[in-house]
Amino acid sequence: MEIIAEYSFNKGKEYIEKAHKKEFEELKAIISTVDATQCKTKKSKEKTMKGKMLYSPKAMNKLFKKMLKDNGWTIGKRIYLKTTVPEIGETHEGYREIDAVKNNLGAEIQFGKYAFMVYNVSAKMTIFKKHGVIDSGVEIVPMATLQKEMSTGVSTFQQIKTDLECRGVSNIDIPVLVLGVDCTKRTNQSSL
Repeated sequence: MEIIAEYSFNKGKEYIEKAHKKEFEELKAIISTVDATQCKTKKSKEKTMKGKMLYSPKAMNKLFKKMLKDNGWTIGKRIYLKTTVPEIGETHEGYREIDAVKNNLGAEIQFGKYAFMVYNVSAKMTIFKKHGVIDSGVEIVPMATLQKEMSTGVSTFQQIKTDLECRGVSNIDIPVLVLGVDCTKRTNQSSL
């Protein structure tokens, strides 16, 4: 895969290049060695693409996580959370999970539904920071050209960049670098 675009949210690139240079170089190397052709395994059942072979988000996530694990990243780090709702007399307990962590750098591989991209940056990573697990994060997402070869409902780099730019930075946000990836360089794309 190729890194096609970057978006530095809350000075994410600057922070990560300074505080996590080794881990960031490792992430870039992992991305460059991912052979996404192994993940074109999903036969579409959708009306507009019936029978077309698509990139499987699950297969892509699995491949990324295996490569991260092979490089010493902790996969599926969980934190347990609890809150009470006094109005109904209930306690809610659950957990949040981040895809990968190494030396306080979090990584999310998001080839799934669009709602999770901004949630990862605006909520999940902030919670993991508050619990002392990470101090910054990297969100790996597909470019629109790759998304066209995936199921409907998958978000894109262009979408998350727009959402985060229009949202702005809050005082609780952590430094995050969003990386837009594609399986190959395409017309008018140049990898970073």
